[in-house]
Amino acid sequence: MFRSMELAGWNGVWAALGFVGVGIAVWSVVRTARAGRVGADVLALLAVVGALGTGESFAAAVITVMLATGLTLEARAARRAGQELRALIDRQPRHVRRRTASGLETVPVEMVGIGDEIMVATADVVAVDGTLIDPEATIDESAITGEPLPRRLVAGDAVSSGSINAGQPFSLRADRSVADSAYAGIVRMASEASATSAPLVRLADRTAVVFLVVGLALAAAGWAWSGHLTRAVAVLVVATPCPLILAVPIAVSSGLSRSAARGVVIKGGAVLEQLARVNVVFFDKTGTLTAGRPEVVSVIGSDLCSSRQVLSMAASLDQQSSHVIADGIVRGAAARGVGLIPASDVLEEAGGGTRGRVGDQDVRIGRAAWLGLSDDDPLVVRATRKAARSAGTIVMVEIDGTAAGAVVLADRVRPEASRTLRRLRELGAKRLVMVTGDRRGPALVVGKMLELDEVLAARTPAEKVADIRQASAGSAVVVMVGDGINDAPALAAADVGVAMGARGGSAATESADVVLGLDRLDRLADAVEIAQRSRRIAGQSATVGLVLSLIAMSIAFMGWLPPAEGALVQEAIDVAVILNALRALRDLNGQARLEGRDAEIARRFDQEHALLRPRLDHLLELADQIGSGDRDADLSAAREALVVLRDELGPHELAEAEELYPLVGAALGGTDPTAAMARTHVEILRLTDRLGGLIESIGATDDGGDLVRADIDELR
Repeated sequence: MFRSMELAGWNGVWAALGFVGVGIAVWSVVRTARAGRVGADVLALLAVVGALGTGESFAAAVITVMLATGLTLEARAARRAGQELRALIDRQPRHVRRRTASGLETVPVEMVGIGDEIMVATADVVAVDGTLIDPEATIDESAITGEPLPRRLVAGDAVSSGSINAGQPFSLRADRSVADSAYAGIVRMASEASATSAPLVRLADRTAVVFLVVGLALAAAGWAWSGHLTRAVAVLVVATPCPLILAVPIAVSSGLSRSAARGVVIKGGAVLEQLARVNVVFFDKTGTLTAGRPEVVSVIGSDLCSSRQVLSMAASLDQQSSHVIADGIVRGAAARGVGLIPASDVLEEAGGGTRGRVGDQDVRIGRAAWLGLSDDDPLVVRATRKAARSAGTIVMVEIDGTAAGAVVLADRVRPEASRTLRRLRELGAKRLVMVTGDRRGPALVVGKMLELDEVLAARTPAEKVADIRQASAGSAVVVMVGDGINDAPALAAADVGVAMGARGGSAATESADVVLGLDRLDRLADAVEIAQRSRRIAGQSATVGLVLSLIAMSIAFMGWLPPAEGALVQEAIDVAVILNALRALRDLNGQARLEGRDAEIARRFDQEHALLRPRLDHLLELADQIGSGDRDADLSAAREALVVLRDELGPHELAEAEELYPLVGAALGGTDPTAAMARTHVEILRLTDRLGGLIESIGATDDGGDLVRADIDELR
C-alpha cells in the first residue's frame, strides 16, 4: 500500500517531512549533549536518517511527526516561570530623608554614610540598619522575621533595614551603608540560592541511555545477520523511544493542569517530579501555619464593665486606626456582633496606646505599663494567663481613669493545618519542621499543637537558608513553605519552594517553584498527591510503551515487520501510552467530592462554623467569669452560657448530624466514617443538659452564700 502511495507522488512529501525530522532530531541531540546528557532522541535521529537512506520515506515522515509532537509537549510541560526577584528589589527604598544642620534633605540611599541621621516617616520602609535616636518607635518587622505583631523599640535599640515604621515618624543613626545592611543581604541571598538550584534531569533520560544501547545493538545484529540495512532500519523505527518522548511530558502536563484546577501553580515538570518525592518539609509560621494576623481570642471584663462592653469600647476607639492590632480588635467586635460607638479626640501614642472619648467616657487602650498598671494587678494577671495559652498579646482597657478589662489577641493556627500535616506524612514526608523568625515561645506553642518534629525559632533569613541546605545535604528532597519576603531566600534554596500566593509577598511568589493560589494550606497536600500520581502514571506509560517497543523490535529483528508497517505499529503503541498518560488529568481515584445541592449544604455548614467560632470564645470567657465571688453573677454567666449552647450550638450540632454527616459518610465510604464526630456531638448535648440541671439544682438551694468550689469547678 505504501509503495503505491509513493508511486502516486507522495514519496516527495514523505521525504520532505523526513528531512525536517532530521533537523529536529539533530537540534534535540545537540541540546541534550550541551546539557551533559545523552537523550532519547539519538535513536530517533538514527531511525529517520536510516529510513531516508533506505528509501523508507513514509517511515521517516511518521517518525518526524512523533518526534516533533513529543518535543513540543515536553517544552510546554517543562516551561518554568523565571524566579525573578523584582518584588525584593522594588521594595528597597530609593531615597531617604537625611537630617543636616539646615534641616531635612532627600538624598539617594547610596549617599547614606555611617553615622548619618535618617528620619523615617510613618509607613516608610527603613533603608539602612541603624540605632533608634528618638525615645520610642513602633516597627513592623513581618517582612524580615515573619512576626505578625509590631515591636516597640526604645532609644538605643537596633532598627533593621526592611522593616516598616508602624507608628509615628522617628529618627535613627545609620550603623551600616545600604549595601552592607540586612535587607540588601536578603536580596543577595535569594539571588545566590536561586542560581545554585540545579535543574532536574527529565525522567525520560534516565531510561534513554539503556534503551539506546539495546536498540543499537539489536539493529546492528539484525543488519549483520540478514545482510540488509533495511532490517536495521526496521529495528530502529520501532525502537524510537516515543513512549518516553510522548508519555512522560503528557502525564506531566496533565498533572500540571490538574494542579492548576485545584488552585496550585507548579512551575514546570521538573518541579512536579521533585514534589512527588518530598520527604522533608520546612514551614514558616506566620501566614503559613497560622492565619498571619492577630485575632481576638479572649475578652476579660471586670466589676466596672462586662466583656462585651470592654470589647465595644476598645473597638470603638480603634475603628479610626490602621494599626494591625486595632484592625484585629475591630474585626473581633464585628464577628461577635458587638456594636460600635462613635469616637472623638482620638490620639495614638507610638509604642504605648490610643486615647480618646467614646460617647461621654474617656477611654485609653494599650500596654499595661502605659496605663500605669503593675504586673501584679488582678486584671493584668488574668490577661497574662490567658495570653500564655495562645502565645498572644494583651491590650488593656481603661475607662474614666479606671482599669476596666483587657483584650487578648493571638495569631491563630490555620484550621486546615493539622489535617494537611497528617496527609503529608501519609504521602511520605518523614520530617515536618517549623523554621521561623518569630520568638521561641509562640513558635513552640504552635509546634506542640501541630505535633511538628522540630521547631527552629528566632531564625534570620541567612539561618533559614543554612537550615535548608543542611537538610538537603543528603538524599532528602526538601520543600520549604512560606509567604513573606523574608522567606524568599529559603524558598529559592530548597529543592521545591512553595509560596502562599494568595496573601504572600510577591518576592516569595517569584522565588517559589509552587504557588498556592488560594489561601489554603491543604492545597499543598493536594499538589503532592497529584504530583505522585502523575509521576506514577508517567512511569507506567513509559514502562508499558517500552516493553511493547521491545517486543516490536524483536519482531522487526526477525524480519517480520518492515519499516513502514513498523512505524504504524509504533504509532499505535504511542496512542495507547498517550491515552494512559491522560489519566493524570482525572480526579484522584477515591477522592471524596460533594457536588450540587450536597456541596451547597457543606458550604452552609462551613459558614456556620466561622460564625460560631466567636461564640465558642465567648463560652470560654463566661467560664472564666464563674467564681467571681458573686453568686448571682456566677449563675448569670452560667445561664448565658446555657443559652448559647441550647439556642446556637445545639441546633447546629443536630443539623450537622441529620444533614451533613450522611452526605460526608456516603462520599467517604467505609463503615460509619463520621462515627467519632457524631459521638462528639452527643457528648456536647449531654454536657449541655448536665449544665442546665446543675444550674437548676444550685438555684433551688439558694442559701444566699457564694458558690462552693465544687459547684464552680463543675459549672466551668
